[in-house]
Amino acid sequence: MPQSLPLSGKVALVTGATGDIGTSTCRWLAAAGAQVIVNYRSSEEKAQSLLAALPGQGHGLVYAAVDNSADVQHMADFVAEHYGRLDVLVNNAGFTRFVAHADLDALDDDLIDSIFQTNWRGAFACIRALRPLLAADDGGVVINISSIAGRTGLGSNVAYCASKAALDSMTRSLGRALAPQIRIVSVSPGLVDGPYAATFDRAFIAEQTKRTPLGRLVTAEDVAETIYAVIVHMPTLTGTDVHVDGGRPLN
Repeated sequence: MPQSLPLSGKVALVTGATGDIGTSTCRWLAAAGAQVIVNYRSSEEKAQSLLAALPGQGHGLVYAAVDNSADVQHMADFVAEHYGRLDVLVNNAGFTRFVAHADLDALDDDLIDSIFQTNWRGAFACIRALRPLLAADDGGVVINISSIAGRTGLGSNVAYCASKAALDSMTRSLGRALAPQIRIVSVSPGLVDGPYAATFDRAFIAEQTKRTPLGRLVTAEDVAETIYAVIVHMPTLTGTDVHVDGGRPLN
């Protein structure tokens, strides 16, 4: 965790905050001095518990389903009304379901649409709605939580991989279009050691770990620390992708 408060006076919004990566990110940003706005969709009790556990003061809680643009605009209005600024947006909300890549029939239209509506359109909608706040004052930072699946084509299903590739493409496009006021960076984890990984057979996890050059899967804390580093210590990064994967694609 940060040993100083480089984000003191800053406001950060984390979508999908009740998941492992979202929770760790909220804690890191709050520990760095930011006022953190916790976004949730379906786990209000969990969101309330996270909010209460964050260090510092002035944190907030807001409901919004990112695949609903009206909800996203309501969230933007909430931030404007209660904080009047936004320095960091972490687009962490995401959706997937495991479907074997060769099982084309199981990847039906509704599932494809749901994945893209959350993973791509939801992130875009958040940037679109919050752009005026992010572009004000000294400018802000957007972190899009992507995945190495967007580059390797290996992931929970074909549409998920494609949605993350599209998210990375958006990072490049908007990194150019919204500069210099807003920086946009994709942070792309490999398989994260947590609840999702725990759904797989342990032999599979052991094999993935063995194939990772650094000898371990990444954790949500690893991802959160990378997000913090990009925001605080890498001010020249924009329109690019930072991998947090232990070197997994090398094998």
